[in-house]
Amino acid sequence: MKLTNRSKVVSNKEMTLAEKIYLPAVFKGMGITLKHAVRNIVKGPPIYPYPEVDKPRAEIWRGQHVLKRDEEGRERCTACGLCAVACPAEAITMTAAERTKEEKHLYREEKYASIYEINMLRCIFCGMCEEACPKSAIYLTDRLVDVETNRGSFIYGKDKLVEKINERIDITPRQSDKQKNAVK
Repeated sequence: MKLTNRSKVVSNKEMTLAEKIYLPAVFKGMGITLKHAVRNIVKGPPIYPYPEVDKPRAEIWRGQHVLKRDEEGRERCTACGLCAVACPAEAITMTAAERTKEEKHLYREEKYASIYEINMLRCIFCGMCEEACPKSAIYLTDRLVDVETNRGSFIYGKDKLVEKINERIDITPRQSDKQKNAVK
């Protein structure tokens, strides 16, 4: 049974002597190496004196995660678990809890994440959690992940992930039009 109409024609053409000893491929690789060497000699190697000068990063560069708050300062995360399911590295774990009447000013919905952890050693910074979140609660910022000395410090809880009320993090360059409209 054929699943697609795509078929690849394979030729059993006999290789020439040059192809058998791989000389064209070797010379092509040496040419690329020589091109880079000459460029580094003429222009100098691409070195940045860090930390005085930051190496330029792409606009879509993904760094440390942040759990956003709404305009009233309440956490947006409703512990639906879609980010944890979407994570290919299985770096996100959470425990859901019911909101009490006294906590109404802290959480938007009846359910919230009492424990929310991201293992930064497992995370591959793919942004799938960001895309899966229906409440636009999690984003990857342009900030670097802190340097730590032990493995346990790389498991980030809500204390490191939730943005502070008086120190909001601007993520508008990362938001799609759909996300910007959903947040309003």
